[in-house]
Amino acid sequence: MPRLSPSLEQGIYRAIGLGTERHHEYATLEHLLLSLTEDQDAASVLLACHINIDQLRKELTGYIDSKLDSLVATVPVATKPTTGFQRVVQRAILHCTLSGRDEITGANVVVALFSEPESFAVNFLQQQGMTRADAVNYVAHGLAKPLGGGQLG
Repeated sequence: MPRLSPSLEQGIYRAIGLGTERHHEYATLEHLLLSLTEDQDAASVLLACHINIDQLRKELTGYIDSKLDSLVATVPVATKPTTGFQRVVQRAILHCTLSGRDEITGANVVVALFSEPESFAVNFLQQQGMTRADAVNYVAHGLAKPLGGGQLG
Protein backbone atom coordinates (compact mmCIF):
# COMPACT_ATOMS: atom_id res chain seq x y z
CA MET A 1 0.00 0.00 0.00
CA PRO A 2 1.34 3.44 -0.87
CA ARG A 3 2.37 5.82 1.87
CA LEU A 4 1.76 9.54 2.26
CA SER A 5 4.75 11.63 1.23
CA PRO A 6 6.33 13.52 4.11
CA SER A 7 5.28 16.84 2.56
CA LEU A 8 1.67 15.64 2.23
CA GLU A 9 1.66 14.50 5.85
CA GLN A 10 2.90 17.95 6.85
CA GLY A 11 0.22 19.52 4.64
CA ILE A 12 -2.55 17.55 6.32
CA TYR A 13 -1.26 18.55 9.75
CA ARG A 14 -0.96 22.15 8.54
CA ALA A 15 -4.58 22.10 7.32
CA ILE A 16 -5.80 20.86 10.69
CA GLY A 17 -3.58 23.49 12.32
CA LEU A 18 -5.26 26.20 10.24
CA GLY A 19 -8.57 25.07 11.72
CA THR A 20 -7.13 24.89 15.22
CA GLU A 21 -5.74 28.45 14.96
CA ARG A 22 -9.25 29.67 14.19
CA HIS A 23 -10.87 27.48 16.87
CA HIS A 24 -12.74 25.58 14.15
CA GLU A 25 -14.24 22.27 15.15
CA TYR A 26 -13.57 20.93 11.64
CA ALA A 27 -10.89 21.33 8.97
CA THR A 28 -12.57 21.59 5.58
CA LEU A 29 -11.48 21.12 1.99
CA GLU A 30 -10.74 24.83 1.94
CA HIS A 31 -8.32 24.43 4.86
CA LEU A 32 -6.76 21.51 2.98
CA LEU A 33 -6.36 23.38 -0.31
CA LEU A 34 -4.93 26.44 1.46
CA SER A 35 -2.39 24.17 3.12
CA LEU A 36 -1.58 22.47 -0.19
CA THR A 37 -0.59 25.81 -1.71
CA GLU A 38 2.57 25.37 0.41
CA ASP A 39 3.16 21.78 -0.75
CA GLN A 40 5.72 21.60 -3.57
CA ASP A 41 3.97 18.76 -5.42
CA ALA A 42 0.54 20.37 -5.20
CA ALA A 43 1.92 23.78 -6.13
CA SER A 44 3.56 22.33 -9.25
CA VAL A 45 0.14 21.11 -10.44
CA LEU A 46 -1.49 24.43 -9.63
CA LEU A 47 1.21 26.37 -11.47
CA ALA A 48 1.09 24.01 -14.48
CA CYS A 49 -2.65 24.71 -14.63
CA HIS A 50 -2.00 28.48 -14.50
CA ILE A 51 -3.43 29.02 -11.03
CA ASN A 52 -2.41 32.30 -9.43
CA ILE A 53 -1.42 30.84 -6.06
CA ASP A 54 -1.28 34.21 -4.27
CA GLN A 55 -4.82 35.01 -5.43
CA LEU A 56 -5.98 31.51 -4.47
CA ARG A 57 -4.50 31.92 -0.97
CA LYS A 58 -6.27 35.27 -0.55
CA GLU A 59 -9.60 33.84 -1.67
CA LEU A 60 -9.29 30.76 0.54
CA THR A 61 -8.17 32.76 3.58
CA GLY A 62 -11.01 35.24 3.07
CA TYR A 63 -13.52 32.43 2.74
CA ILE A 64 -12.23 30.57 5.79
CA ASP A 65 -12.13 33.72 7.92
CA SER A 66 -15.50 35.13 6.87
CA LYS A 67 -17.73 32.21 5.92
CA LEU A 68 -16.83 29.45 8.36
CA ASP A 69 -17.96 31.13 11.58
CA SER A 70 -20.35 28.24 12.17
CA LEU A 71 -17.33 25.96 12.66
CA VAL A 72 -16.02 27.94 15.64
CA ALA A 73 -16.32 25.69 18.69
CA THR A 74 -17.92 27.15 21.79
CA VAL A 75 -15.61 25.06 23.95
CA PRO A 76 -12.04 24.04 23.11
CA VAL A 77 -12.00 20.89 20.97
CA ALA A 78 -9.46 19.12 18.79
CA THR A 79 -10.02 20.12 15.17
CA LYS A 80 -11.07 17.13 13.06
CA PRO A 81 -11.14 16.75 9.28
CA THR A 82 -14.60 16.85 7.71
CA THR A 83 -15.91 13.78 5.92
CA GLY A 84 -15.21 15.55 2.61
CA PHE A 85 -11.60 16.15 3.65
CA GLN A 86 -11.28 12.47 4.59
CA ARG A 87 -12.93 11.31 1.33
CA VAL A 88 -10.50 13.34 -0.76
CA VAL A 89 -7.45 11.90 1.00
CA GLN A 90 -8.94 8.39 0.77
CA ARG A 91 -9.61 8.83 -2.97
CA ALA A 92 -6.02 9.93 -3.52
CA ILE A 93 -4.82 6.84 -1.62
CA LEU A 94 -7.15 4.54 -3.58
CA HIS A 95 -6.15 6.02 -6.93
CA CYS A 96 -2.45 5.65 -6.14
CA THR A 97 -2.99 2.10 -4.91
CA LEU A 98 -4.81 1.15 -8.12
CA SER A 99 -2.11 2.87 -10.20
CA GLY A 100 0.64 0.91 -8.47
CA ARG A 101 2.29 4.02 -7.04
CA ASP A 102 4.33 3.84 -3.86
CA GLU A 103 3.66 7.35 -2.60
CA ILE A 104 0.70 9.73 -2.37
CA THR A 105 1.62 13.37 -2.87
CA GLY A 106 -0.13 16.69 -2.68
CA ALA A 107 -0.51 16.53 -6.46
CA ASN A 108 -2.66 13.41 -6.10
CA VAL A 109 -4.81 15.17 -3.51
CA VAL A 110 -5.34 18.14 -5.86
CA VAL A 111 -6.71 15.72 -8.47
CA ALA A 112 -8.90 14.04 -5.84
CA LEU A 113 -10.33 17.41 -4.75
CA PHE A 114 -12.27 17.52 -8.01
CA SER A 115 -14.35 14.58 -6.77
CA GLU A 116 -16.04 17.12 -4.45
CA PRO A 117 -17.44 19.50 -7.09
CA GLU A 118 -19.81 21.24 -4.68
CA SER A 119 -16.95 22.51 -2.51
CA PHE A 120 -15.77 26.08 -2.51
CA ALA A 121 -12.20 24.78 -2.79
CA VAL A 122 -12.96 23.33 -6.22
CA ASN A 123 -15.00 26.40 -7.13
CA PHE A 124 -11.98 28.64 -6.48
CA LEU A 125 -9.85 26.46 -8.78
CA GLN A 126 -12.55 26.44 -11.48
CA GLN A 127 -12.88 30.23 -11.29
CA GLN A 128 -9.26 30.41 -12.42
CA GLY A 129 -9.99 27.99 -15.27
CA MET A 130 -8.62 24.76 -13.81
CA THR A 131 -10.35 21.45 -14.47
CA ARG A 132 -9.80 17.92 -13.22
CA ALA A 133 -8.59 16.98 -16.70
CA ASP A 134 -5.92 19.70 -16.50
CA ALA A 135 -4.69 18.30 -13.18
CA VAL A 136 -4.76 14.68 -14.41
CA ASN A 137 -2.87 15.58 -17.60
CA TYR A 138 -0.11 17.11 -15.51
CA VAL A 139 0.05 14.42 -12.81
CA ALA A 140 -0.20 11.45 -15.19
CA HIS A 141 1.66 12.76 -18.23
CA GLY A 142 3.60 15.86 -17.14
CA LEU A 143 1.59 17.97 -19.58
CA ALA A 144 1.03 21.54 -18.46
CA LYS A 145 -2.18 23.26 -19.49
CA PRO A 146 -1.62 25.22 -22.68
CA LEU A 147 -1.51 29.00 -22.29
CA GLY A 148 -4.82 30.07 -23.77
CA GLY A 149 -6.76 27.60 -21.65
CA GLY A 150 -7.45 24.98 -24.28
CA GLN A 151 -7.95 21.37 -23.23
CA LEU A 152 -5.33 18.75 -23.89
CA GLY A 153 -6.00 15.31 -25.09
